[in-house]
Amino acid sequence: MGSKNKLRRFRENETFANVIQPSREELVESNFPFKGVWREKFFKNNNPLVLELGCGKGEYSVALAKKYPNKNFVGIDIKGARFWRGAKTALEENIPNVAFLRTQIELIDHSFGTQEVDEIWITFPDPQIKYKRTKHRMTNAQFLQRYKQILKPDGVVNLKTDSEFMHGYTLGLLHGAGHEVLYANHNVYKQEGSPEEVTSIQTFYESQYLEQDKPITYIRFKIN
Repeated sequence: MGSKNKLRRFRENETFANVIQPSREELVESNFPFKGVWREKFFKNNNPLVLELGCGKGEYSVALAKKYPNKNFVGIDIKGARFWRGAKTALEENIPNVAFLRTQIELIDHSFGTQEVDEIWITFPDPQIKYKRTKHRMTNAQFLQRYKQILKPDGVVNLKTDSEFMHGYTLGLLHGAGHEVLYANHNVYKQEGSPEEVTSIQTFYESQYLEQDKPITYIRFKIN
């Protein structure tokens, strides 16, 4: 994407009512107006709140929002020029129950209140295979603690990935720490009875992986 294109998207994002771009200071100093009150202040309803972390172009968040009009969705990514596509689609198609938050996943517990979130989706994260990159792995112990803080006691996390490494790493970590694995499958499209919301929505890259016959893995779990 050219820098002109990026700048145009950044400018458009600033005009979109469904895009929120707090500064790091705003979040860290607890001056963010939606923390703890996303339902009341942003969505203006009392429906369940679902996050997609590292939402990329926002296609999964938008598809979930269309499929579940009685839930609120927030796609989160630091790359605003990417989720511009999802935000624009949601506005064009008048999908009111999805928003996009531009921030780092590390600041998730500054962006949402304690026990405010019902469900989290992590779709195709970078597996950060190199050892020195483990601190950025989105299912490591530190991240799980952040998620636990914002999730309701019965809240669930979904991990969908094409990385066998990420799947195995996460399963090992969950079992080792005594978290509750509700469902796990290392080839979700080849398994009968796979959860419908997992197989009925595909990202652009996911459909490419499937064409290459690359297995898509999925874990649904609770953090104890």
